[in-house]
Amino acid sequence: MTVPAPSVAVLRLFAAGLTGVAVTATFLSTAARTTINPVNFFGFFTIQSNLLAAAALVLTAALCLLGRPAPAWLELARAATTGYMIVVGLVYNTLLTGLAGGVELPWANTVLHVLFPLYCLLDWVLFADRAPQPWRRLWVVLIYPVLWCAVVLVRGATDGWVPYPFLDPATGYGSVFGYVLLIAVTVIVAGAAVFGLSRLRPVTVGPVTARPAEQATTRG
Repeated sequence: MTVPAPSVAVLRLFAAGLTGVAVTATFLSTAARTTINPVNFFGFFTIQSNLLAAAALVLTAALCLLGRPAPAWLELARAATTGYMIVVGLVYNTLLTGLAGGVELPWANTVLHVLFPLYCLLDWVLFADRAPQPWRRLWVVLIYPVLWCAVVLVRGATDGWVPYPFLDPATGYGSVFGYVLLIAVTVIVAGAAVFGLSRLRPVTVGPVTARPAEQATTRG
């Protein structure tokens, strides 16, 4: 089965745009209810991962519309961010559902924790416009989560702010590091799954039709 490249690009732009709207609406809703600290708001793994994944999709879609293949680094970024979105969906639906705080708008909460993670996974699985990811680069998926955890631990030990209750030093550092280890294992497992799924090619993405000027140039 083959689908036109522009159709896939538009679908990706729509998914990324909806995620951007959800993040913006959540920010404005929070700011309307209380004084908001942008550093804290954008310090959540959910917000950062959604924005990173959306950015990777937007770049991929833009190159697709221009008729250019995505470079290897962008495909690797998509693989990593897809893994992060899987983690977002798993962690939220197993550890955070029903807890106070987080995304207060129900529709935005659903977009950020359910719909966009599912879309990222399905996009990666279905559309075969990415090369199989080399296993030797799997370690790259840990770079961002490790840095994020390091910043959270430093902030928790200094100004006391933590994005999620299970990372609160008040629960004991043994518990916190246990969760950090669990996050690392979950990320690497999710990343390995994404790398493995990159070998599947169920839906071929057709080439972008050259613009008239380009066609004339090609004909010489």
